[in-house]
This record gives sequence, structure tokens and C-alpha cells, in this order.
Amino acid sequence: MSHHDLRGFLDALAARGQLRHVDAPVDPELESTALCRLALERGGPALLMRNPIGSRHALLGNLFGHRDRIERALGGRPLASLRELGELLASIKEPRWPSNLRQALSTWPELAQLAHVAPKATPDAAFNEIVLEGDDIDLGALPIQRCWPGDAGRLITFGLVVTRGTRQQRQNVAIYRQQLIDRNRVIMRWLPHRGGALDFADFRAANPGKPFPVLVAIGADPATMLAAVAPVPDTLSEYEFAGLLRGARTRVWHSALTGLDAPAGAEIVLEGFIEPGDTALEGPFGDHTGYYNAQGEFPVFTVKRLRMRRDAIYHGSYMGRAPGDEPSVLSSALNDVFVPILRKVFPEVVDFYLPPEACSYRIAVVSIRKQYPGHARRMMMGVWSYLRQFTYTKFVIVTDDDIDVRDWSQVLWALSTRVDPARDSLLVENTPIDYLDFSSPVPNLGSKLGLDATRKLPAETSRPWSEPIVPDPAVERRVQSLWDSLQAGSSNSRG
Repeated sequence: MSHHDLRGFLDALAARGQLRHVDAPVDPELESTALCRLALERGGPALLMRNPIGSRHALLGNLFGHRDRIERALGGRPLASLRELGELLASIKEPRWPSNLRQALSTWPELAQLAHVAPKATPDAAFNEIVLEGDDIDLGALPIQRCWPGDAGRLITFGLVVTRGTRQQRQNVAIYRQQLIDRNRVIMRWLPHRGGALDFADFRAANPGKPFPVLVAIGADPATMLAAVAPVPDTLSEYEFAGLLRGARTRVWHSALTGLDAPAGAEIVLEGFIEPGDTALEGPFGDHTGYYNAQGEFPVFTVKRLRMRRDAIYHGSYMGRAPGDEPSVLSSALNDVFVPILRKVFPEVVDFYLPPEACSYRIAVVSIRKQYPGHARRMMMGVWSYLRQFTYTKFVIVTDDDIDVRDWSQVLWALSTRVDPARDSLLVENTPIDYLDFSSPVPNLGSKLGLDATRKLPAETSRPWSEPIVPDPAVERRVQSLWDSLQAGSSNSRG
């Protein structure tokens, strides 16, 4: 089933017991975060808190706190799993060029899905039921959360930020946290390499002294929310990709004020501008690292117009120490997306894993079918350079294909038996590092380490390499049959 708004998705979740209504008062100040954390830890449902203290709008939390709900957001066909999503992305990034039309029809199954790419404009949307401007705007009336005791204030955590630069016609849709500092002003925290920041920088260079248009949608349809966090190619808009996810064109509403499009199924839409030179000190806030991040100067987004449904649902989330927060669940699920993308360029890749305990991006473990000396080092450099998402990955561990990279006990065994620290370490200094990483000597700049945990070929070592212990398959089958008969006999004797 295709979901064009949040409410349709919530109805589907409720029918499967994956949505719980909370009628008791819950305070957006700390309590909502604590409740959602508990639900996530227990594998519980999404929570619709209908009476948040201080607001008449319901607060939705823990929406993507379980992988099952993330996959249900795909709506079944044409994409039934996140691995299929990765296959589609790989095809878009590196298409297979056919030699004739017959081959195209047989080898490009994704062509049938491209009919769903172009967004469909709609003249009206439910969020136009209430339109506020000027002094009537008060973002404080929304149940915006303060997630952790040391947070500097209230934080919009799941707003889809829509921007457009000058180099491409596509609109960028991404999620950046926004600190509330006034009734109609929030600090837009985007890092320099992210799409919104790049659009902003291009616009400023081409239009000095002009305000930068921004639109923020809260409570959008699930496909658009997933597209905002997926590794979508730069040439493709998240609205276009959301159409591929749901198997139906994304419905968008055009904002005459900003020139940008909003997902028509959104609950709340903020329209406005970032004025030239308007910045403020943001933070600190609790982050996915498990620490409060450092403060920094970021642009201020001034909301000129607020649109929402009469009974608008405010969708919030939180960040905390991985893997115990909702973004970690999203990142862990989207890990499967990267495997087909990497295989398209590096066919030797068997599996790729970003441990959620390592913030889902700071450590990468990749298994390969090793073919030549130095192959593991090439793979390290490939991981660091091919996708922008891995710019801040500090450690890359490369193993052979006999290692399950998702089983840390096997990875540790490979590290302890196949790595010489001096020979098998690749240290790269003065590389881009996440400014949230307090372990780097200076902000934004640090080192990376690659570890070659593969068996060494003759050119890589002067010693003969021993063979791992492998049981005899025939003996294993016979003993398994014997064990099964012993178990059956034990059960009969007890009976």
C-alpha cells in the first residue's frame, strides 16, 4: 500500500498493533524522550502522545524505532526490502548500458519504476487549514522537545529541510536539527558537506546580500522521510526518489513565498528565509556520540509563514548514545542499502557493516574476495572516497570472505590472527573528521586508520601462510545425524 501522508501510515501501523495511543500527559521536556527510549529498548510500538504538556498538538515518537516499521514504510512493491532499495540506487548511480532496445527491456527492470519519479503538483494540501503570519506565529505552541538535561533548549529533531542551490534544478530534502530561539526563529545546524549547506553556500556566492529561501516540513509521509536519510545520488531529488520508494509519484505543494515544494501530506510547514549574516551560537545538545556536542555558529532560519492542519501531529525524535536511539535503528537498517552500491563499483565486496555501537559511521568492516597483493588497501581507500557518507569514517577493517563482518567475535579473531600492527596498518593524517568527534586533535581535521585483516599473499609476507581449521563436511553431516537420533532417544525416554 502506498502512503501519501503520515496519517495513512499511522492507520496501517495501528491495524498491526504497531502504534500505541498515550492519553496520559507527557512532558516534551525530557519525559517524551525517556518514554520513547524505553519503548525502543523493549521493541515497542510507535507512540502517539495525545496530551503533551504545554501544547494542544499530539506528539508522535518512536516512529522508526523498529526495523519492521522502516520496511513497512516502503509500502511493499516495487521495493520489498532495504536490500532491494540498495540495488535500485546502485542501478541509478552506475546504470548498465544496453546494446539494443530488446536488451534494455530485459536488463533494466528499474525503467518501469521511473514512471514514478516525477513529483506531481497539487494545488492544495491539508496543512493549508491554518495559515499564520507575522506576530501570530509561535513555534513554542508546538510540543517541541528538550531531550536531555544539558540541552541548551528545545529542538526540532525531524523536520524535513527543503533547499535549492544554483548548480542543479533539483530540490534537496534532508533532516537537520533546529534549535528554537524565538517564536519564529530557529538555528539551522547543517554541516559544511551536507546538501543544505552546499545549496546555501552556492546561493550566497551567486546572490550576495539576498535572503536564502528555506522550507521545513514536519510530519511528512514515510517514503519522503526515508528518502531524506537515504544515500540518494546528488543529481536526484529526494522527492523523485520517494516516488520510487512508494511506487507512486510524490505529491507536492508549491510555496509561492519561497519557490520551494512541500510534501503535500505534511502536517506542518514552515516557510521563510535565512537572512545574510544572520547567525547564532547553537548548542550544546546531546548527540549520537553519547556526548553533548560543542557549540558553534550556524545560520538562523526566520519563519515568515506557518501552515498546519487543525489537529496537526508534531513528529519528533531524539539523538543519544548509539545504539540506543532512533537514528541508530534507521542507520542500522539502511546499512543494507550500501552493500549493493559498493558492489556495483567493487564486485569483490561480499558484505559491508557499520556497527551501530560506533555511531553507525565511524567504523566500517568490509569482507572481500581477495584477488591480489594490496587489495585490502585499495578497498580502504575506496570506502573513504566513493560515497560522501563515509567521509567521516575513521576506521576501515577489511577481512576475507570467510569472516561474517556482522559477528564481532569473528572480526576480533581475524584481527588477532591475520594482522601485524606495523605491516597491516594504513594511517592517513590530516583528513576531514566530524567536528563532533572530540578525539581529534583539532576540530574538523584528524586521522584515519585502515586495518588489513585478510590472509596475506606471498608478495605481502615472507612466511608461509597457514590454512584455517575446517571440519570435514561428511563427518559433520554424519555426526549431526547421530546427534539428532540421540536427542530423539532422550525425548522418548523422558516420555
